[in-house]
Amino acid sequence: ACPDQRYVLDHEAMKYLQTSSVLVSGLQGLGVEIAKNIILCGVKAVTLHDQGNAQWADISSQIHLREEDIGKNRAEVSQSRLTELNSYVRVLAYIGPLVEDFLSDFQVVGLTSTPLKSQLQVGEICHSHGIKLVVADTRGIFGDSNGEQPLSAMVSLITKDSPGVVTCLDEAWHGFESSDFVSFREVQGMSELNDIHPIEIKVLGPYTFSICDTSSFSDYILGVIVIQVKVSKKISFKYLLASLAEPDFVITDYAKYSRPAHLHIGFQALHQFCTQHSRPPRPHNKEDAAELVTLAQAVNAQALPAVKQGSLDEDLIQKLAYVAAGDLAPINEFMKVSRGGKGHACSGKFMPITQWLYFDALECLPEEKVDFMEDQYLPHQNGYDGQVAVFGSDLQEKLAKQKYFLVGAGAIGYELLKNFAMIGLGCGEGGEITVTDMDTIKKSNLNRQFLFRPWDVSKFKSDTAAAAVHQINPHVRVRSHQNNVDPETECLYMDSHCPLLESGTLGTKGSVQVVIPLLTESYSSSQDSPEKSIPICTLKSFHNATEHTLQWARDEFESLFKQPTENVNQYLTNPKFMEQTLRLAGTQPLELLENVQRRLVLQRPETWADCVTWACRQWHTQYSHNIQQLLHNFPPDQVYSGAPFWSGPKRCPRPLNFDALHLDYVMAAANLFAQTYGLIGSLERAAMVTLLQFMQVLKFIPKSGVKIHISDQELQSIGASVDDGRLEELKSMLPSPDKLAGFKMYPIDFEKVLDWDDDSNFHMDFIMAASNLRAENYDIPPADRHKVVLIAGKIIPAIATTTAAIVGLACLELYKVVQGHGKLQSYKNSFINLAMPFFSFSEPLAPPHHQYYNQEWTLWYCFDVQGIQPNDKEMTLKQFLAYLKTEHKLEITMLSQGVSMLYSLFMPATKLKERLDQPMTELVSCVSKRKLSRHVWTLVLEMCSSDESGEDIELPYV
Repeated sequence: ACPDQRYVLDHEAMKYLQTSSVLVSGLQGLGVEIAKNIILCGVKAVTLHDQGNAQWADISSQIHLREEDIGKNRAEVSQSRLTELNSYVRVLAYIGPLVEDFLSDFQVVGLTSTPLKSQLQVGEICHSHGIKLVVADTRGIFGDSNGEQPLSAMVSLITKDSPGVVTCLDEAWHGFESSDFVSFREVQGMSELNDIHPIEIKVLGPYTFSICDTSSFSDYILGVIVIQVKVSKKISFKYLLASLAEPDFVITDYAKYSRPAHLHIGFQALHQFCTQHSRPPRPHNKEDAAELVTLAQAVNAQALPAVKQGSLDEDLIQKLAYVAAGDLAPINEFMKVSRGGKGHACSGKFMPITQWLYFDALECLPEEKVDFMEDQYLPHQNGYDGQVAVFGSDLQEKLAKQKYFLVGAGAIGYELLKNFAMIGLGCGEGGEITVTDMDTIKKSNLNRQFLFRPWDVSKFKSDTAAAAVHQINPHVRVRSHQNNVDPETECLYMDSHCPLLESGTLGTKGSVQVVIPLLTESYSSSQDSPEKSIPICTLKSFHNATEHTLQWARDEFESLFKQPTENVNQYLTNPKFMEQTLRLAGTQPLELLENVQRRLVLQRPETWADCVTWACRQWHTQYSHNIQQLLHNFPPDQVYSGAPFWSGPKRCPRPLNFDALHLDYVMAAANLFAQTYGLIGSLERAAMVTLLQFMQVLKFIPKSGVKIHISDQELQSIGASVDDGRLEELKSMLPSPDKLAGFKMYPIDFEKVLDWDDDSNFHMDFIMAASNLRAENYDIPPADRHKVVLIAGKIIPAIATTTAAIVGLACLELYKVVQGHGKLQSYKNSFINLAMPFFSFSEPLAPPHHQYYNQEWTLWYCFDVQGIQPNDKEMTLKQFLAYLKTEHKLEITMLSQGVSMLYSLFMPATKLKERLDQPMTELVSCVSKRKLSRHVWTLVLEMCSSDESGEDIELPYV
């Protein structure tokens, strides 16, 4: 199964998935996308069912069909290509009838593109056998069809009351909600809470909540970690016929709150139309649209009060008729949320859709009502017929001429490329897609990025993805690059140049943001809150959570196997190393030179036995001696400011005694240490044990004068003193680089291990052993390998369904951008959480408006100044200031470029006189002390000015 998926689903849910057999009936665009994602998620078996043959209209949304497949059975053609996605899943094809004996072998049945009569028949069979049924359908731009980890917090007080009130430490909000269930552990004093069943809580505030009656419990002393308990919930569903009559709707857009009921009527009428005519309504055919409206009125008249509409939205039903023959890849991508229903049905992990989900993207149609001729929507016997049936041939031509730039060919990027190829983006004269990604394909990518195959491992993602989409659409024009777009600013860069469709996912959650120049706010207008960091002093000495010990272990890895080795190589190869090192601030020169001395002189090994000795001594230093020193400074009974020092978030540690259970650390550390010196390691545990038997460990002797900071504020308030004598001593003790010619060390870059069968490099072995030993010091429960990889590897949990849904929503916005929609309400920012399931769509925010004098401007406005004058000479600073005063009546008081101050009214007269006559590019280079690259044709300048009253005014950039 997909490795990243393991961090979204728990082990129990994965077990259910891997023992489930699923039937997917209907192998057009939506059906094959659902089948693809189910195969990627790793169920036991998937059976593909379809009795129809491939048609031209299918190719616009069915990724596994080719032009040569026209006229062949869709299920049989798709089987071989879907089998390649996951060798662990058995993929079968079936073209017979859906009868009871056949259906009874499945745990989940999914129907797409299935007539309502057949849906009801299959629904009765599934209901009688307890088989989970999911039905999904798309028609043009219409469709029908909290996965968080448990929270925990540290407690500072529990009252004896009815109910008892729990107060958490004020380091962070507890994050619980009323009706959550929690359990307690490590309670000292009120011990009754340690053995009690999960308790339902009521939230009183960000740091407090109430629990059960604690008035008869013992007095609370200290300790306590409170943990959220995920309680299973049984959910019952109406069978299909009953649900059809009295539906429960999932609202996807509260601006369209009443629309699902109208679409529920409309889709039933559509099924009747298709049954009567053996085809859907013809694209934009007024006669067929009028007939569908009549059928819908009849369905509405016979409907039960729960769904019957007093006034049916006939315009909506007409639009449904106009586009019902269409088949759009982005709509199918989004409607794979119904695959979430199948995945939830197999795993039992998340809340399923209850029970009907209708979605429309009417905003994708032209903003102004246009009476297009029906012949614009007729099929052309090519792969875009399904799309032309919705938007017409004019938009198809526009799509073909587009030039789009895609940053990243990973999980979202490859899905976007696939959709670009399906919709024909950049497939015509003048059109092109450019994709850049510096990353290479890893084995762990294969089960979640379906464009990649085992033989692609180690190739560049951008090159491989570009070649793969040519298999989907031979006409697509893709250029691939491995150029770096700075990950810190890539969206900000795109933000200032053209429309931006930004998307992201995290497990079951995902979002899409639309940025349209002049119309919406920019990407940089809003920023995510900074990632929560662990205080330095907590990391060094005061762990209280697994996250602390894992981050400490990651820092250990860097400080043992990467940074010192890089420092040594710099010392040996950089003639200016000592000069540059001594210019560093604080105690950095001392620490760096001590690192170099240790690795070149004091700890340099000659044999594998030396590496084992080093690892064992490192173990005693970190897990015994340093802890004993900490307890020497702060004894267990220490009182600080009138309260026990070891209380609240500070857990009193204990030193460890080395035993056979700790060999994992020594094995991993010794092998990594050997690698840094180019020595050959060993996996022979017995031989290592023999070596350790003859090793002597120095007895711990407490050191006086050792300062251990108890808070980051204290750490920052104390200035670092530099021992110049010690620095000179170290300089004299280091061997000359000339005497070590040819010697080098091998820094180790930490690799997150997603390949569960690959333990060969010892990276994660060291992290797991180091973290769990530290956890043992502080009596913190150890982490299993699953959690270690997730946290230490900084894995972003991912499942294919979320990625597909988000890409579908992004591509729906692309349709609007290509058409040139100019109304803010036409665009939609999106946020989804498939675990709940929750959907939120909102209009983008308009850019804030500013004013100087009588000129109104937004963030999209700038002053465009020609730096080269008519005489071909470059504008000087004096001429630039004069231009702004003459043309815009602006008296500039300050001018800067990035962090470089170019001009200020308060500058010394001599410096000001010198700068006024400098050309602008020369001035920027001189002040920034950085030569401008030859490819730089523009400069971005920020400036300040004041109005007639002397008040500062905000101005656009230049």
